[in-house]
Amino acid sequence: MKPLFSLDCPLASLAVPIGSAAVSIRAGETEGVLRVDGRDAAVLAVPETETLREAGERLLAWGRPSVPDLVTLNEAGTPSGLVTAHRLFGAFVTLAQNQSALLHTLLDTMSEAITIVDTHNVVQYWNKAAENIYEIDRAQVVGTPLDAHFDSESIRLLDALKQGTSVQRVYHIPRPDRHVLINAAPIRQEGDIIGAISIEQDITELVRLNEELAHTTAHLHNLQQEMSRFQAADDPFFTIKGHSAAIQSAIQSARKVAQTDATVLIYGESGVGKELFAQAIHQASRRREKPFIAINCGAIPAALFESELFGYQGGAFTGAEKKGKPGKLELAHGGTLFLDEIGELPLELQVKLLRALQERQFYRVGGTEPITVNTRIVAATNRQLEHMVAEGRFREDLYYRLNVFTLEIPPLRERREDIPELVQMFLHEYAIANEQPVPRIAPEVMHALIDYAWPGNIRQLRNVIERLSILQEGGVILPEHLPSAIRTRTMAPPPAVLPLTPPYAPVPHASPAGYAFAPDPALSERERILSALDRTYGNKKAAADLLGISRGTLYNKMRKYGISHER
Repeated sequence: MKPLFSLDCPLASLAVPIGSAAVSIRAGETEGVLRVDGRDAAVLAVPETETLREAGERLLAWGRPSVPDLVTLNEAGTPSGLVTAHRLFGAFVTLAQNQSALLHTLLDTMSEAITIVDTHNVVQYWNKAAENIYEIDRAQVVGTPLDAHFDSESIRLLDALKQGTSVQRVYHIPRPDRHVLINAAPIRQEGDIIGAISIEQDITELVRLNEELAHTTAHLHNLQQEMSRFQAADDPFFTIKGHSAAIQSAIQSARKVAQTDATVLIYGESGVGKELFAQAIHQASRRREKPFIAINCGAIPAALFESELFGYQGGAFTGAEKKGKPGKLELAHGGTLFLDEIGELPLELQVKLLRALQERQFYRVGGTEPITVNTRIVAATNRQLEHMVAEGRFREDLYYRLNVFTLEIPPLRERREDIPELVQMFLHEYAIANEQPVPRIAPEVMHALIDYAWPGNIRQLRNVIERLSILQEGGVILPEHLPSAIRTRTMAPPPAVLPLTPPYAPVPHASPAGYAFAPDPALSERERILSALDRTYGNKKAAADLLGISRGTLYNKMRKYGISHER
């Protein structure tokens, strides 16, 4: 017989074959008589297909002091096998032992901390991951109330146990040096709660890396601020290069709003320099001596965003020290908070951000005392927020709270006259970094750079110039050094990408003659995808943004049209 792991195992797998003549059962009845060695014994007839679970329930309903043997009946109703009460009881014991071994193996194999309590909040299971995360041995926890080890207010299992509610991916700090995401749910048997289970994922390393990134970013911003004081104390906008009417108009608008405390919403495609404008607005404002704190709403996991923005309170949980971590909003007190990619913020977090902006106060995670701040907000996005509001993906009240002053940054293709200045600036920058002479750029190369559409804007231009600085030979950059996407674009009219609406998304690029690529629907979509991938050098996220679709949709369409993912 195979090892038993489930009550859904058929009863027939336990039966010993018997002859039909040894059993006497009247038609239509379930009770009969089995003759063995000249003695008669009462038996209970059951179908061969009946499971151990059904057989157990049948015997519980038997209501007599003795447990009968079971006789299995085939489809014709003829006795086919015998399962003695002793054999059935042994199967249940074996099944319980196997399931217990399976459960213990499963719990100790999982990397998440798992806690199971009964209806009295007494711990029944506590796996190895829980021992490591909470630094409490299993022997000290199992058989004791969970609130003997943790503050009852911080035990999410109690909600599942007492109220029957479940929680998903709730951020929690059980120890000053531990960060977890909690999933908790009640354990039900026929509708009744018989216990609760908690599964907790250790995200301490993720939080540590995120904090290191935040510290590094803050240090970088501090260095940039120090450089700006020395290089152009009288003009914070010196880092924004270009003399075209489009960029100068944006700079003049930014100068004016910088003198106020108005909330600024910066619109622009990816790579146009939205953060540069945000920093310049801060440096030109009355808050220049206070911090400039940036937070990327799209780069931080939703579960961590609340603690990143508002911070967390130390001492809120058992074992925590009397200190915590201030959030970005608190660190920016008196200065400027830059909310980059605000359109990526989930709806549930938009509510909390709106409340903090309106009331100018908030609570740390786990805190009870309100913290009042005086912070200027500058937000940026490459999304069409008005469309997102209409689609219900962005809160209308938050949109109007942010949309006090709109600043639109033009894409590079609308300020082509600035490209030669930017090219020379980047060439000098990389020449200094590599301790090499500034290379000369051939006229054909400059024409190609000016004619290209630059869907990745200044960020893409910078990367291309770095490539050209590496590939140049004899101090000269020649056309063959250009990426193939730029070379082919200068030789033939480029196909258009999906039409999007400025100022929030790229516009279709057309040739000087106004030619637009528009073949049959299936072919045109494939060509548009290939065009976007070429323009972004195979960057799937950038190509999806250029096409106005999600990255998942782009992958599906690439599979549909047989486009390689390695492009």
